[in-house]
Amino acid sequence: MTNVLNQDTVLKALQVVVDPDLHKDVVTLGFVKDLVLDGSRVALTIELTTPACPVKEQMREQAAAAVRSLPGVTEVDVQMTANVRSVSMPETGRTPLPGVKNVIAVGAGKGGVGKTTVAVNLALALAQYGSRVGILDGDIYGPNVPIMLGLQTQLGTDGKRIVPAEKYGLQVMSIGFLTSSDAPVIWRGPMLHGAIQQFFREVAWQDLDYLIIDMPPGTGDVALSLSQTVPVVGSIVVTTPQKVSLADSRRAVRMYQKLNIPTLGIVENMSYHTCQNCDHETELFGHGGGEKLAETMKVPFLGCLPVYQPIREGSDSGVPLVKSEPASTVTRAFLTVAERTAAQVSIAAHNVAMANKGKIPLVPVR
Repeated sequence: MTNVLNQDTVLKALQVVVDPDLHKDVVTLGFVKDLVLDGSRVALTIELTTPACPVKEQMREQAAAAVRSLPGVTEVDVQMTANVRSVSMPETGRTPLPGVKNVIAVGAGKGGVGKTTVAVNLALALAQYGSRVGILDGDIYGPNVPIMLGLQTQLGTDGKRIVPAEKYGLQVMSIGFLTSSDAPVIWRGPMLHGAIQQFFREVAWQDLDYLIIDMPPGTGDVALSLSQTVPVVGSIVVTTPQKVSLADSRRAVRMYQKLNIPTLGIVENMSYHTCQNCDHETELFGHGGGEKLAETMKVPFLGCLPVYQPIREGSDSGVPLVKSEPASTVTRAFLTVAERTAAQVSIAAHNVAMANKGKIPLVPVR
């Protein structure tokens, strides 16, 4: 019996290619696009849910090998693209943010853990993979995002809304653009809520896959206003290994849970120090506390980041590490955090989509 080369046989062969985060094959997930058969030549596109997939090349090679093994195939062209899905949560009653697919809060239970450094470099790492990313400086009392990005700007408008500043491919908004550098912001809760509303509703965000919110430390008014204003796909809690930081981080996770904001994961910052001369690693503040906290609280662990002098230098000079040392091992650590963050957003989007279809979500967070 002669095997007939057609779309069905090609799709059946492609079922061996499984998305590592969603644990289903690319055919079932509907990722196979633009399948074309031209004689013995097969061309197709696999559309992933994030450009930050670390194994997309392996998936491409696996797909090409599966199709090439079919009788009658002499040439295979597999293209890899991505379309970030929005985590639609209509049941929350919060209106989606125009121009933004996914809002991610980056917070911490206490100050001094490097939360803004993580937020800025995470945003740049996601953008480096090809995502469209914005960052909103939600730390009203200490707006440091402009300093870390080397931005001093007068914001413009499009006639209706504020146009965000741009730097390194990021769309950026901060209260720091609207006040002098030494002017304190002395606001009560209602004023903070009004400012948060304005930053979301009156800023012309353009086609963002991810909007990173740099939250103020602790558990306070801004987090409450955020939860009441827009649907937030999840939070990232930044901690250091010390016991006191871990205790505060536990409170931060609980706060976001009470506000119905899922925890995408925990990042352990200042996890270790690597000597630039001999590469010896020293655990200045302990090690592993963040991962143990994630395990205890049953939330994903997104990765460890070291104490590294160029991180501080880049933050002071306005050239963050992901831009100043794109090939360094420390930048690789930030890219890993970005990959895992994007994976959690993809999992959340898939689970919500399945729930909306009346099916039981089968993909656990990890």
